[in-house]
Amino acid sequence: MKPPPFDYFAPETLEEALSLLAEYGDEAQPLAGGQSLVPMLALRMSRPAVLIDLRHLNELRGIAMDGTGLRLGAMTTQAEALASQQVAQALPGLCDALHLVGHFQTRNRGTIGGSISLGEPAAENPAFALALEADLELCSVRGTRIINATQFYTGPYSTARADDELLTAIRYCPANWARIGIEEIAQRQGDFALSGLVANLEIDGHRIAKASLAWLGMGSTPLRAPSAEAALCGADIATLDLEEVAELALGDTDPLEDSHASIAYRCQAGRTILTRLLGRLLAERSPVA
Repeated sequence: MKPPPFDYFAPETLEEALSLLAEYGDEAQPLAGGQSLVPMLALRMSRPAVLIDLRHLNELRGIAMDGTGLRLGAMTTQAEALASQQVAQALPGLCDALHLVGHFQTRNRGTIGGSISLGEPAAENPAFALALEADLELCSVRGTRIINATQFYTGPYSTARADDELLTAIRYCPANWARIGIEEIAQRQGDFALSGLVANLEIDGHRIAKASLAWLGMGSTPLRAPSAEAALCGADIATLDLEEVAELALGDTDPLEDSHASIAYRCQAGRTILTRLLGRLLAERSPVA
């Protein structure tokens, strides 16, 4: 199939892009890497009247340490983040997540910001941002605001981004002692996850001081697991029952049944993933001060 007709703009500056978004509002669709939008256009699942191609906006690219956090421009590709020594040193868990995204061809074009903005429930980047409680920078002609990833996803493929706003940067600020990891099960390498989990654990001695868990592939949006997080917070690692935690975490999901997997399969996969991932993270040795 071919996409329906649309007007096309390729702004050279962020100011120009924001002016176009302000002018066309909900009739416009930003195009980042296009790894999801282009197929959706071809299938006519998306029908924007105006397409705003962001590929010339180099000011939205780049990786830098920003105070105590890691700042990624929204147009930074997944391949660029994977190749970055700053990312590898500051947030190796993000590299683990990005290795699971599609294939090298899609990572060469797909952007960090584009994936987070779409909010595909079975994708790695939205769940990672949710588990890490990333700060998302949204810009418009009205100004700039920061929203936390925990407040960003409002429904299936629906976010708190206004029609005239653009996601311009993502900032991760994990604790220095955090243990961060991801596990997922997919039919084939590079496919969307049938079930997956991102975990961000802060350990204080033999206890868990804070836990943030985000499911992928277990609902119509990226999902946190607040019941399991509450059970983990303050728990003694030595006496922790991960199977009980898994049941609590599954209670916070709403998995769908489709041609790829049944609800029962997704739940069983989720149990395995959670116990495997948390078991691995809790077994890690804390860095020597």
